[in-house]
This record gives sequence, C-alpha cells and structure tokens, in this order.
Amino acid sequence: MSAMFKYQARCLNQMIDANNDTQAHLYLEQLLLFPVDIQDRIIEEISHLSNCNSDSIANILGHYSILELK
Repeated sequence: MSAMFKYQARCLNQMIDANNDTQAHLYLEQLLLFPVDIQDRIIEEISHLSNCNSDSIANILGHYSILELK
C-alpha cells in the first residue's frame, strides 16, 4: 500500500469523522477523480469498517483505484 493512499486515507478519515460528507465527496472527486457513484461506495464501505483506521481506508481507496484488466 502506497504512502499516497495512506495520506489520502488520513485526510478522508478526518472529513468523515467531522461528519463533513460534502467535503469528503469534493476531496474524492477533485483529488482522486472518482465519479459520484464510486465516491458513495467508498464512503459507504468506510462507514461499515469495524476498525476505521488509515490502513483500512487506504485499502479501500486502493481497491477502487485499480482498473480491472481483462
């Protein structure tokens, strides 16, 4: 897991902890270039983590950042 994902995870976690969903959506849209439906999935998965920490969030961000190759 890259240091970039960990940094992004910390920023996103702070926004979610502050109940600032709008800012979290803008962050995901502008910095990570995720479409709105993917942003919703990411935030939904993060909200269901039993142990919400930077590593867990970074794993989710990494999962959605990888394009599926066929």
